[in-house]
Amino acid sequence: MSESGTQPTFTSLGVAEPILRALNEIGYETPSPIQAESIPPLLEGSDLLGMAQTGTGKTAAFALPLLTRLDFSRREPQLLVLAPTRELAIQVAEALQSYAKYIPDFHVLPIYGGQSYETQLRQLRRGVQVIVGTPGRVMDHIRRGSLNLDKLESLVLDEADEMLRMGFIDDVEWILDHTPETRQIALFSATMPPQIKRVAQKYLNDAKEVKIAAKTATATTITQKYWRVSGLHKMDALTRILELQQFDAMLIFVRTKSATEELAEKLSARGYAAEALNGDMSQQQRERTVERLKSGKTDILIGTDVVARGLDVERISHVLNYDIPYDAESYVHRIGRTGRAGRTGEAILFVAPRETRMLRTIERATKQPIERMDLPSVGDVNEKRVERFMQRISDTLDNQDIAPYLDLLADYQKEHDTDPMNIAAALAVLAQGDQPLLMEEPPARPERERRDRDDRGDRGDRGDRGDRRGRRRDFDKNAKPLKGRPDMDMERYQIAVGHQHNVQPKNIVGAIANEGNITASLIGQIEIYDDFSTVDLPSGMPKTTFQKLKRTFVCGQRLNIRHADEQDDRPKGRGPRKRPQGGKRPPRVDD
Repeated sequence: MSESGTQPTFTSLGVAEPILRALNEIGYETPSPIQAESIPPLLEGSDLLGMAQTGTGKTAAFALPLLTRLDFSRREPQLLVLAPTRELAIQVAEALQSYAKYIPDFHVLPIYGGQSYETQLRQLRRGVQVIVGTPGRVMDHIRRGSLNLDKLESLVLDEADEMLRMGFIDDVEWILDHTPETRQIALFSATMPPQIKRVAQKYLNDAKEVKIAAKTATATTITQKYWRVSGLHKMDALTRILELQQFDAMLIFVRTKSATEELAEKLSARGYAAEALNGDMSQQQRERTVERLKSGKTDILIGTDVVARGLDVERISHVLNYDIPYDAESYVHRIGRTGRAGRTGEAILFVAPRETRMLRTIERATKQPIERMDLPSVGDVNEKRVERFMQRISDTLDNQDIAPYLDLLADYQKEHDTDPMNIAAALAVLAQGDQPLLMEEPPARPERERRDRDDRGDRGDRGDRGDRRGRRRDFDKNAKPLKGRPDMDMERYQIAVGHQHNVQPKNIVGAIANEGNITASLIGQIEIYDDFSTVDLPSGMPKTTFQKLKRTFVCGQRLNIRHADEQDDRPKGRGPRKRPQGGKRPPRVDD
């Protein structure tokens, strides 16, 4: 609250006008607590120490004021955001891009392991004002001389405790030591362990402290489910859900205004009473659209987050997140449009593999697990379609005068000597129109195509796994159990790097995650020996990934990865040395 006791606005906090336009379009009306507390000191150039959980709106808390302070006439790095994982780096970069939508000549570049150096170097040469990166890749560019931070004005450490957990804190300090002493620092952390306190005391000057507890919650009357977007296209999945879910009215959320129009057109073409609702519409148009939903003339509204602010229509029984929101707070606002005033509601969330992190963030912030849903099969959909078609026939027989048509068809049958069933079938085709009565099974992908798709990052999170689970290999009975995701089969591999090469678990995880494009959380048990190591990875590794990892270097040593059961090179009686973590799984790194 401001001194007058009124709720502050983004305008009163001093956010630049072009950014205010973008916020209005996204649907941000009033600052969240962390935004209200963080924006003023950051606008003034002060350092900030913020304790806040993911999902409280902290990305906007540092992005809005620091974007406002940028000089867009200069094409050189002025703001650096360090994030622990590539997923978070991409997410923050996308958010910054959306906030700066109406700022000409704005350039933000996410840099992280696993992405082509040449792509990053080309964009760095062109000039960018904002860098969002993981520590390892940022260090690489600083060493190469491709990233010059001499003119850096602000630096953000996002999820500092997570960077500590993943073994990045030394890298973070190295980067801080390569920035001007005059730079402004904002450090955000959900917890404040001693190492993070030490970094704050060493590098921050007279920092303003902000501590915000996450208060997001969802109504207990709302059933929450998610579907892993994999294999089937989102539109196909949405069609199946609409055909089998019993809903009164549905609100579908997408990220962009153009997507609202596109999805509304596709659903209307499939026979649904669907309309778009977005910020380009006048207030009068929006009110008319909402009124049609209330009266039952429209059953489905497709909108952006701006819809979530204040929309209260009693008949909304379902909210479907076609595009996952940027933060947990937006998710709570979205699904809060159903299950109101004690009524029950259902919320469905589509989650792509790289969005798994946001799914977990939402679950932590709302303190509620989101149940994985089973997508209706083609058989389920077709059974329902046939049932509805039969019901249409029964309703017509019961409620319509068919006598004139009996005489007409009798004359047709007599003149053409046609089987009456064939005539009825022809009329059924006419009644069905261009929309096929039965949905066809999607063609099975060849094995090579499936593996190529997996190599692009859609591995381990299949929503339609079926019989495609990889086989589990048999290993030495004395070998440690394979770890990883509990619903995944794993294989053990041997790599030609060990203690004598000064390798650490984080080096191995980072190399495999980045060069093999394998999500770090899917990398299982790592055992380091004197001259080699073993690592458990998801089964069914594509050949292209396997060959790439064979050529990958770690600590100056080529991995030469191979299946561990091809030959047992483990020296007898020489097990792995104990890790400093006391036998726990090594820290996950994604850089």
